Amino acid sequence: MLTGKAVLTGKAVLTGKAVLTGKAVLTGKAVDVAGSRRGRPPGTSRRELELIALRLFTDQGFDSTTIEQIAAEAGVSKRTFFRYFSSKAGVLWSAFDSEVDTIRAALAEVPATVPMMDAIRRAVVTANHYGPRDVPELRIRMNLISCVPALQSSTAVHYDAWERAISDFAATRIGQPASSHYPLAVGRATLAACRAAYDRWSARADADLTFYLDAALAALATGFDPAVVRASAQALNEHVSARAAR
Repeated sequence: MLTGKAVLTGKAVLTGKAVLTGKAVLTGKAVDVAGSRRGRPPGTSRRELELIALRLFTDQGFDSTTIEQIAAEAGVSKRTFFRYFSSKAGVLWSAFDSEVDTIRAALAEVPATVPMMDAIRRAVVTANHYGPRDVPELRIRMNLISCVPALQSSTAVHYDAWERAISDFAATRIGQPASSHYPLAVGRATLAACRAAYDRWSARADADLTFYLDAALAALATGFDPAVVRASAQALNEHVSARAAR
């Protein structure tokens, strides 16, 4: 789950003013850490190309990095790059787009007996697997997406696809066209709740993203009933405290 707000690095706060002409302030060190944490895959994989591209984007700027450079750095051809990604921007959005596909697939298998908002919450939580250690890499991605004009223009398209995955499902449950009032409201309210959860999680980096998403969507399903909100907040705080005590 990605949002378009300003992001935090481990040492400083970055806003849209901190990055000019499509060049990111961050270095590639955080990307290298992410790669070493997850392990270098054998051969050339999607993940290896992704990490190389992120390092080049952050070291020399998105606009200054070419697909040829990414491929050369990985020791592969342009054809191999396009086997995994449709464009340079696709490197940054591929995980998000896969999340949309996962949500759609999960919702397609939900039994009709499961309440609509419960089904949506479970599908969204299932599609997100990020933990605190993933925050630095995701901050790099969002810094690029929020500050590079060529990437900013594509943001609405990807968020709209995410929202439609929810509204299409809501339409089948409500019995109305996906483009009508209530399915659209469900999709947009869900996206807004998830973006708020993501922003809070990425700022704190103290638990898995799923805990924040689950709490936000559980509250949304009840109309933000104060009792549910308090219970969710308490459960999250207890989880964070238990994690810190390990």
